[in-house]
Amino acid sequence: MARGVYGPRYTRDMPSADLRALRRELDSLAAELGFSALGVAHLELAEDEHHLLRWLEAGRHGEMHYMTRHGTRRSRPAELRPGTVCAISVRLDYWPTDAAPADSVLARGELGYVSRYALARDYHKIMRNALQDLADRIETRVGKFGYRVYVDSGPVLEKALARNAGLGWIGKHTNLISRDAGSWFFLGEIYTDLPLPIDPPVGAHCGSCEACMPACPTGAITAPFQLDARRCISYLTIELQGAIPIEFRPLVGNRIYGCDDCQLVCPWNKFAQAAAHPDLRTVRHGLDAAPLADLFLWTAEEFESRLRGSAIRRIGHERWLRNIAVALGNGPADGPAGERARAALSQRLESSSPLLREHIEWALATLEQRALQSTAMKS
Repeated sequence: MARGVYGPRYTRDMPSADLRALRRELDSLAAELGFSALGVAHLELAEDEHHLLRWLEAGRHGEMHYMTRHGTRRSRPAELRPGTVCAISVRLDYWPTDAAPADSVLARGELGYVSRYALARDYHKIMRNALQDLADRIETRVGKFGYRVYVDSGPVLEKALARNAGLGWIGKHTNLISRDAGSWFFLGEIYTDLPLPIDPPVGAHCGSCEACMPACPTGAITAPFQLDARRCISYLTIELQGAIPIEFRPLVGNRIYGCDDCQLVCPWNKFAQAAAHPDLRTVRHGLDAAPLADLFLWTAEEFESRLRGSAIRRIGHERWLRNIAVALGNGPADGPAGERARAALSQRLESSSPLLREHIEWALATLEQRALQSTAMKS
């Protein structure tokens, strides 16, 4: 839920010198609250709006119907919140240095890969509280002012605003990239009626590099700066409510919540900054390298209790099992790992929902076929 206050503006008309002084102070305030960077963005998003509308018209948002719900208010902040004249954009780094190496987990088909951002506590509450604290501190300095806090909580073009605020550029994989931090960070915003000085944008530095495009397992990056969400593994494992399309299931591999491949190959991520907030540093329940068969046997009660406070919890137990069933089907078909996979899948087969049963049956059939092929090759 968005937090903040909009209504009659009680602040006096601040002199330009005072606004400039406040802008300089915002950097230190943001740092005290754990943010890695802060910038102030202008609201000109006409080109981004054009890109968004074409993307929606092409149906590339899939089942994310909320993307169309607010019309152009997503790209016109002053229409979403009348009185808004600029946006304060912040960055919060989250790279989990204590987690098992991503490439080693992806290479072991019996383990489940969870997107690095979801290994720790859910960032939404962490960022909302810190942004609210920032707004409160501004209020102590200038008096009542109009503002609204957003952390994935409203129709906001957060990457475009962060770009406008000088926090980075939008890369060919459509994520924001910073020269000094790569792309492993969260973004949050404060819409405000304070006419703060606008920060200059930074140049784009992808150059001729297109490493992210062939790295995408499902070909979701269809061209530079073009993402078809319907093909994206993050969409398929998090946003999609129903069955994962059969043609994508083998390509999902062992990714059970999200996908980081386009970021893992980005050369700018050699500058990624480790998570500073303690709640973002701690890997919960060994999810950085957990055996798929173990995760598949979690009951609904275990899912709820173990993932309380995690971003993963929002997909629910059924979709969690759906994702793991696909990963088990893509995992080892022979040896002890294959036997464990088949046993775990079979154990849930009879009591599963129609959606889950479809994915379990697919996984069992896939494992059987690959086991037969392996036996044939050895004989």
